[in-house]
Amino acid sequence: MSLQIKADPEYVRPMKNMTQTYGFSLPRENQKLIAGWLIFVAVLVFAMVILGGVTRLTNSGLSMVEWRPVTGWLPPLGAEAWGQEFDKYKAFPEYQKVNKGMTLDEFKGIFVFEYSHRLLGRVIGLAFVVPFILLMAFRKIPVNHIPRLIGLLLLGGSQGVMGWMMVKSGLVDHPDVSHYRLTAHLFLACLIFMALAWTALDLVHPQKWNGGSKGPLSRLAGFCLLLIFIQILIGGFVAGLNAGFVYNEWPLMGAHFVPEDLLNITPWYVNFLENPTTIQFSHRIMAYITFAAILGLFIKSRNLNVSALNRRVITVLFGAVLLQVALGIWTLVAVVPVTLGALHQAGGMIVLGVAIFSWHQSRFS
Repeated sequence: MSLQIKADPEYVRPMKNMTQTYGFSLPRENQKLIAGWLIFVAVLVFAMVILGGVTRLTNSGLSMVEWRPVTGWLPPLGAEAWGQEFDKYKAFPEYQKVNKGMTLDEFKGIFVFEYSHRLLGRVIGLAFVVPFILLMAFRKIPVNHIPRLIGLLLLGGSQGVMGWMMVKSGLVDHPDVSHYRLTAHLFLACLIFMALAWTALDLVHPQKWNGGSKGPLSRLAGFCLLLIFIQILIGGFVAGLNAGFVYNEWPLMGAHFVPEDLLNITPWYVNFLENPTTIQFSHRIMAYITFAAILGLFIKSRNLNVSALNRRVITVLFGAVLLQVALGIWTLVAVVPVTLGALHQAGGMIVLGVAIFSWHQSRFS
């Protein structure tokens, strides 16, 4: 006995109007629709990361001491509601040990950043879930594509949980969030951004694997992406430990290139997790390594027969990382003002996005 399934006409079209990639195929107009939706969500995630950085730089992250995923989208309305919210904040260590005597207006000044951060998280959730349901209802998403999108949905949900776990770690005796949880929060945000961008690129540029003459370039582009990702995570440790404030000279750290207190915690390996000096030094060294790798990618792309688009993307990547290094140095010597800190974080995400495009083109063009 055989089972026959009648195909939906939406998915049965001449091959010249279809593109096959990763085992699934979909009409070109659907590709553009889904890609546009995912790019829009990726832009929102980008904004979320920058706003999260501002929240950290303004010490606003512990101003909301409750997590109400469903009802927490409304801000305090009226003087009584604001007073109640402020009273909740006063019961926790950040007010008692750091902001004792803060006025209600000053509290509102930090509350707005954390509230906006959480509200944007809800907007991102709606921007993903609602179109996903509608696209599914109208059968615009092929069955083989659904697991990847469900994976993105689960990643988004886990990010909300991790965000609250991070905040909760600061509502204790030590009024500061765990730098491990902060970095895990950043890790998930970058992972979501990368997955959204890569999926959109698969739809916009759905070429097949090319492992021939471009193989070495692909490997180097992938290595550069890995270095950028690691550098961003080290940046999370820098932010979580306030390591950007310990040495504000460049290229030296104090009077030395290698600071004297680099490994002053025992055992030695704990320095790479807990010592602000070691974390900042690691961030500097990784910046040099990443810049050198991207410079090598730029030079190599000039010596291989690669597509014009790929060559342009790598050029943009080199220019972006050059600007990011300069911005990082400026942020450091200026002692991490909020504006420069936010710009530096935005620059890191831009470099990450261009590196994703570069690796995708190197693998599939």
